[in-house]
Amino acid sequence: MARNQPAIVVWSQYLALRAVAGFMHCFSVEQNLQTAADVGSLFYRFSPRHQQRAKRNIALSFPTWPAERVAEVAERSLRHMFQLFMVDAVIMPRRITASSWPSYVRIGPLRGLMDRLVRGEPLIFLTGHFGNWELLGYTLAVIGYPLYALARPLDNPLLNRWVMGIREARGMRIITKWGATPILQGVLESGGRVAFIADQNAGDQGLFVPFFGRLASSYKSIGLLAMRYRVPIVAGFARRLDGRFKYELTCADVISPQDWVDQPDPLFYITARYNRAMEQMIRSAPDQYLWVHRRWKSRPRHERLGRPVPSRLIAKLHSLPWLTQTDIDLIVQRSNEAARERDLTARH
Repeated sequence: MARNQPAIVVWSQYLALRAVAGFMHCFSVEQNLQTAADVGSLFYRFSPRHQQRAKRNIALSFPTWPAERVAEVAERSLRHMFQLFMVDAVIMPRRITASSWPSYVRIGPLRGLMDRLVRGEPLIFLTGHFGNWELLGYTLAVIGYPLYALARPLDNPLLNRWVMGIREARGMRIITKWGATPILQGVLESGGRVAFIADQNAGDQGLFVPFFGRLASSYKSIGLLAMRYRVPIVAGFARRLDGRFKYELTCADVISPQDWVDQPDPLFYITARYNRAMEQMIRSAPDQYLWVHRRWKSRPRHERLGRPVPSRLIAKLHSLPWLTQTDIDLIVQRSNEAARERDLTARH
């Protein structure tokens, strides 16, 4: 649950951010984007903890990249993050309207998604902390296809109310994580659409599937909902174009019930496939991903116990048609190395 904060902290945070948001209205969007990017560069330089985490995650995900490129993408990632929070989130309600959205959003390849929307079919949307994840659902709501999105409430209630107002300004509905399951079930049962940001670390009890060549903990709830209601999963993203407040909406993958029905472990297949889709999103513009978050923080049980990858997990990896033997060998090798390190640490 959200943490209780002293009233003076709540109000000081809220008033400070509202003042900054109001001040930025005095300048053009291009000037504000440049200012926000410069703040991101300062944060990169003066926050070694976040800098090192971003560089480490990028280096592990792109092992062939030289250190210079890793550092460049890490900094650009933080510049993009500050542009999102300082500029895009503030101007989105004014710029993305029913009449003006085509000036800022381009509809890219959607692989039949629009047909499903027009027919009013229930759908599960998901994206990651890539591009502008807020704008994706916001734009769909503006053009007449509102959805229910799952989100964690902010610790500051005043900021939370302000941000929720922005998110819901054009018809999107936000569901807080606490007690969300019955609501999501009701939406799907009634033919609605729900959305998730699906790249959070799901803890030690999550389902561990490949993500950039390493096992990553993912929530089981997305796959379970899809299986229970036989609902397609649409993995999409909004990618920034040319460093401006201009985006392209694209569909990375549509996972239909017929894709998983004959799989030996449907839940593992669904979860692995949508993680693959998010990886493909990120590869299209690595500097627009939030590399500072701790995607690989939790580790599977065999690593925590210092044991090699179980044969049943290796068999599940072999069941994923897009993985080559080289891919599987790398995943197993990295996991076994992590397990050995854990075992050595425990022994000493």
